[in-house]
Amino acid sequence: MSAFGLSTSWNAFRCRDAESLVSEIRSLGFPEIELSFNLTARLVKGIEEQVDSGQIKVTSVHNFCPIPPGIKRELALPDYYSLASKDEDRRKIAVRQTKVSIDTARRLGARSVVLHCGRVEIMDVTRRLIKLRLVKGRQSPEFKALKARAIRERESVSGQFFENTLRSLEQLEGYARRRQVRLGIETRFYFREIPSFAETGCILKKFSGSAISYWHDTGHAQIMEELGFSRHKDYLDAYGDRLLGVHLHDILGCQDHLAPLKGNLNFSLLKPYLKKDTIRIIEAHYPAKARDLINARIFLERTLNG
Repeated sequence: MSAFGLSTSWNAFRCRDAESLVSEIRSLGFPEIELSFNLTARLVKGIEEQVDSGQIKVTSVHNFCPIPPGIKRELALPDYYSLASKDEDRRKIAVRQTKVSIDTARRLGARSVVLHCGRVEIMDVTRRLIKLRLVKGRQSPEFKALKARAIRERESVSGQFFENTLRSLEQLEGYARRRQVRLGIETRFYFREIPSFAETGCILKKFSGSAISYWHDTGHAQIMEELGFSRHKDYLDAYGDRLLGVHLHDILGCQDHLAPLKGNLNFSLLKPYLKKDTIRIIEAHYPAKARDLINARIFLERTLNG
């Protein structure tokens, strides 16, 4: 049974060197980590040394890793460069930098790279929908109108962006396969992001039998349910047979990336879909406390591996 790992997104900004980053995570009982997208080349090099000396195991790498050259660390988001961009130069940079992440995974012995697949270039309304959901509810006229408008707008322009995503994945799949690294297509948080629920199915069908699989994010899938776009369980039922890994974090209201046990997500929902080799990563963000993460690990070991 796979151990539970912790994403370095929790402490990367607080640690000045790789040794302290790894040491803090190991002290919480985590033998494995996922490298987050906010790591400098210097930190990644230091983590590589920690891996080589047997201090830690890296199971997965979140694109882009390390931070691409010329980008300030606080701006280094996973889709700074979009794999769906209509600007061909920027799309090519996204592909090139994703290949760097694949090389990082290969070099550190990680099995997979977690991908954001770009976005449809429309004004995103996810945060506005969340506010309406919490203040007025999903049945309010304001919520229904904004949601319907967002769906119409996305559908009207999404085709070319999605085609660009597919082109980018075609260029990346063979590169990853030759390096024995798998690509995990992650459930998204923002409505304009690719893939939607249906687009996830299109990608997995097109790349059946390839190095591309599904990466389930618990908080993001629950947000899609809270906003009425799709049920959390629908993702698992539809794509669980291609499941490569999971990001495990809790959600309270519509605030995600909480440590498990700090929200109201039913994590037992996942158990039927997890295989022995499914990568299990807790992706709680600061200000989650060390004790919260220890409790979360123990709880998930009992709930999902017990």
